[in-house]
Amino acid sequence: MTVIDRILLALAALAGLLGVAASAAAAHRDGGETLKTSAQFLLFHAPLIVGLVALAGSGATHGRLTRLAGAAILAGLALFSGDLAMRALSGAPLFPMAAPAGGFVLMAGWLLIVAAALVPARD
Repeated sequence: MTVIDRILLALAALAGLLGVAASAAAAHRDGGETLKTSAQFLLFHAPLIVGLVALAGSGATHGRLTRLAGAAILAGLALFSGDLAMRALSGAPLFPMAAPAGGFVLMAGWLLIVAAALVPARD
């Protein structure tokens, strides 16, 4: 397992942890729908990143593209879920347009997964 794989795996686990924490916080807040959405995105994408690390490490997909996809998903999560969580908890955005930018980066990450699946893995 490469250093990049270990970092991606650790950050995926952190995303899962934050998703569970945000879910719990949303359950105990009035109007916690925004925080719930943030939690759902974290919890949906954390296992995806774990799977991407496994695919890259096994050589089943193009390793560089697969790792880049994982990094893009993590960056998109930080922006999208981070902005939603900040808005829910403090009433202020992470920065203007953070959530839309994060959503765009998430979609780019999914497109990178398409590329990683279609570009032959290196022998």
